Amino acid sequence: MLAGDRVALAKLISRVENDAADLAAIMAEVYPKVGRAVIIGVTGPPGAGKSTLVDRLIGRLRARGQTVGVIAVDPSSPFSGGAVLGDRIRMQGHCLDPDVFIRSLSTRGRRGGLARATRQVAHLLDAFGKDVIVIETVGVGQTELDIMELARSVVVVLVPEAGDTVQVMKAGLLEIAHVFIVNKADREGALRMQRELEMMLQLQMTPVWEVPVLLTEAAHDRGIDEVVAALDRHAAHLAAQAAAPAAGRHREREFLEVLGEEVQARLARRLSAAPDGLLARVRRGEVDPYSAALTVLGDPEALARLLGSTS
Repeated sequence: MLAGDRVALAKLISRVENDAADLAAIMAEVYPKVGRAVIIGVTGPPGAGKSTLVDRLIGRLRARGQTVGVIAVDPSSPFSGGAVLGDRIRMQGHCLDPDVFIRSLSTRGRRGGLARATRQVAHLLDAFGKDVIVIETVGVGQTELDIMELARSVVVVLVPEAGDTVQVMKAGLLEIAHVFIVNKADREGALRMQRELEMMLQLQMTPVWEVPVLLTEAAHDRGIDEVVAALDRHAAHLAAQAAAPAAGRHREREFLEVLGEEVQARLARRLSAAPDGLLARVRRGEVDPYSAALTVLGDPEALARLLGSTS
């Protein structure tokens, strides 16, 4: 994968999605190669035109010679648990471009707008050498705030029919957006929504970055150049800031998440290996889950033995 093999990249992404036992070891080799790509998050309610907008952004980025990776987080199929793949259908115009890699990820029931594997897949695309990584969230509305922990620039896409923009403020999107877009701006109410958003943004206390509110018609390829220009300005703004504290917090959170997932996986494997052990007693109702957890945590030597093997 590090040598540019797209098939190897696809296989590694599948291992990440399937939470392979050697996932931490794989990512430990990949991590020293990450940090070069620009990560852009695109979020907003379902039907706002996020996929069409991303398709247009890909075209602009490719026109200036940048390679692009796209992570399209789709709803889960209720039958297979896999991604519905609707986003990839809308971006099929770029599927034959060797410098564009598009992958759909299933949320698999996870809240927050992102799939569990999104961060690791972004790292793989970064290490693979993509200049820009665009992450399109599933569009779940008010719980969709995970993207702020991953993307450097967050684009929030709304439509005139989105309703009272006060709901946007309640959803916390005012805090995470670096660029607001009112898409489908040819519809009635677009200018009103733009003005309302601008007024709300003016009420923010001492904003570090002046968030633009742009009108687009992604289906007709209008307003996209202004979006690209706004993203370039935000990238320059970040470059001029002392962003080390934020980056440090993100790395800290990633470490804690990875540690928690690895500990949980190791405990589950070792506890399941004993047919008459503590987990089996919990399953039969002989011990309640809380007492069982306190038993494990109260015996440091036993806990160390449980965590000491990756088998």
